[in-house]
Amino acid sequence: MSEESEEGAGIGEDRAPGDSPENLSVAQDVRGYVVGLGAAALLTAGSFYVAGSGLIWGPGIPVALIALAVGQMGVHLVFFLHVTSGPDNTNNVLALAFGTLIVALVLVGTLWIMANLSHAIMPMDELMKMQR
Repeated sequence: MSEESEEGAGIGEDRAPGDSPENLSVAQDVRGYVVGLGAAALLTAGSFYVAGSGLIWGPGIPVALIALAVGQMGVHLVFFLHVTSGPDNTNNVLALAFGTLIVALVLVGTLWIMANLSHAIMPMDELMKMQR
């Protein structure tokens, strides 16, 4: 092992949060999970606080909740699922992107179909007049 690679394997190594190299002790590994749990708990508590208090203007509450939800998804992906931008996680990131694409296609397709059906269905009052 060269001198340069020995320096990178130390505690001060520059790595992404959630990236778990093989040489971590159990305590260091658990500490990463505890940090993730704390961040997720804070984001959850923040979303309940935002929804229940008058701190944010009424129409802005959904935007704040979406932002907190996206932050929480990021915490889960990084700290618990260990999805990072490292070169060894390329397949994980691509699988996540593909899954997101499929979910988006299903949601958009469902909304599109429901909107078209809504325009094609006869209104209820006209349907009731036909039954008389």
